[in-house]
Amino acid sequence: MWKKLSKQIASSTEDETFLHNLETIVLLISKILSLAMVVVILVSVYDLGFILFQELFMPSERFFKDTLFKIFGLFLNVLIALELLENITAYLKKHVVQVELVIVTSLIAVARKIIILDLEKKTAMDLIGLAVAILALSISYLIIKYMNRPRRGE
Repeated sequence: MWKKLSKQIASSTEDETFLHNLETIVLLISKILSLAMVVVILVSVYDLGFILFQELFMPSERFFKDTLFKIFGLFLNVLIALELLENITAYLKKHVVQVELVIVTSLIAVARKIIILDLEKKTAMDLIGLAVAILALSISYLIIKYMNRPRRGE
């Protein structure tokens, strides 16, 4: 019995078998993540619809100050979740992480932060940090776009 078990363990650690098993596990985890992301998106859309309905039919006097930014934030949350789902789907299709998609998702997340930013509660360092993040992500996006563009004569 022990010999058979040790033989199975030895054969499962061979490079090709091991890599195949590892790829199967990664694909399974990616599929679980994509299903979980669909649930998150559905809950986010429900939450957005509920708050939108509530605010439109029971408006407060501070609608533009508080609620509008909250609604924008919820819209962008759904958009970010959709982008994350796109990242997972792209990975499942091509088995590679598409850096351009990750950078675009990050840019949307930082833009969301800026849109819902309460300037009365933030310091100059917070704003500088967001500006640096946007600059770094934008430069990264340009580099990726430049590297992926079709070359003449190819």
